[in-house]
Amino acid sequence: MKALLRTSLAAAAALALAGCSLIPTYERPAAPVPGAYPGAQPAATTRSPASTLAWQDYFTDPRLATLIETALANNRDLRVAVANIEQARAQFQIQRAAQFPALDLSASGSRSAPNPLAAAGLGGSVASSYSVGLGITAWELDFFGRVASLKEQALAQFLATEESRKATQISLISAVASGWLTLIADEELLAITRQTLKTREESQKLTRLRFDNGVSSELDLRLADSLAESARATYAEQQRLRMQDENALALLLGAPVPPEATEGGARGLDGVAAMPELPAGTPSDLLGERPDIRAAEQQLIAANANIGAARAAFFPRITLTSSIGTASSEFSKLFERGTKAWTFAPQLTLPIFDAGRNQAGLDAARAGRDIAVAQYEKAIQTGFREVADALAGRATLSEQRRALRAQTEAESVRLKLSDLRYRNGIASALDLLDAQRSLYGAQQAAVQIHLAQLQNQVTLFKTLGGGWATR
Repeated sequence: MKALLRTSLAAAAALALAGCSLIPTYERPAAPVPGAYPGAQPAATTRSPASTLAWQDYFTDPRLATLIETALANNRDLRVAVANIEQARAQFQIQRAAQFPALDLSASGSRSAPNPLAAAGLGGSVASSYSVGLGITAWELDFFGRVASLKEQALAQFLATEESRKATQISLISAVASGWLTLIADEELLAITRQTLKTREESQKLTRLRFDNGVSSELDLRLADSLAESARATYAEQQRLRMQDENALALLLGAPVPPEATEGGARGLDGVAAMPELPAGTPSDLLGERPDIRAAEQQLIAANANIGAARAAFFPRITLTSSIGTASSEFSKLFERGTKAWTFAPQLTLPIFDAGRNQAGLDAARAGRDIAVAQYEKAIQTGFREVADALAGRATLSEQRRALRAQTEAESVRLKLSDLRYRNGIASALDLLDAQRSLYGAQQAAVQIHLAQLQNQVTLFKTLGGGWATR
């Protein structure tokens, strides 16, 4: 009998593991984007794509590299993403374990009598029953692949979570880089405003002296006062923005921003280590390089596998309960000869009428797949747009920065000439103050466009799928 039981269990296990699958054949949807980025120029083939470039090789400034390492170690969003991976892995292991029988050891004992006085020893008989057994309970023989489909769904969910963790890391690294560049730009803007304020205060003193001596009008004096106060207000505003930007960066780091992060910032953004130029590649490259798109595809695969489980619900479900052990009416004789006992109880459940529940489950699974397809296509389109925007920035920001730097140099020369003419009584105070205002605006614009250019390089690295590889 034991040989028969072992043979039956082995055969059932083989049939269950070799059961058919009702999962639809997966086909990757066509990418709903053009075959090339608008205005993209062919890049040198010797350059490594962003997805294979470790972030340490792209962000080479040691100050920034230290901040990124701190963020990767302390950022709470990244910790949540890692914990989500562990949770998804555990869920996959739970679903995978359902394919195999669970072997349990059970022991039970009972005493009963029709006469309640028997429990107190006042007469009547007491029936006793004791058993110890080793077996499996309600193991589903997966002939139609329901359990296997759920396992495939859980596997795809796990892989999607892992890709989401990579996408979170990419976003974190780019956010730290962008926040640090903003902080360096704040320092540079503060330095420009301090110098401008100093210049305007000197002009204010000179104009007041000329006004007191009857050389300048009160209109010139009030204009000088207004521009000086405007510079003080701008300086206070920039101090506030600088503190807020530092707080935002500290949140990303999960720790205070160290003072050395902005050391050596006298050169401002010009002192930032250069980032290498990246090849754009083709939109089809994004399918394998961007973790968020790969995560969306894994979600689609999971939704496709869920259809297989919903289809299997229409077919019979076969479960097996079996055990072998000993049973006796006396506890002391439980393990004596002749007390062996066994059970073998397969059960088949065939859905006959469920008021449309199984059909609704299948409809819901199909709708879930349609949703996943749309989300996958939207992820591709979003990635295409992000890369295209970054490439547009790369193509135009350099020229814009060059023009603004040239304007700043011209305004600087204009201010020197206006100051010289004013001190010699040739030009009015209005000309001098207007030159100061124009130079200040041009300097601010030049810093802002330089920041935009560097942040655009960070964005391009992120949108091309770089930032999760490490060396």
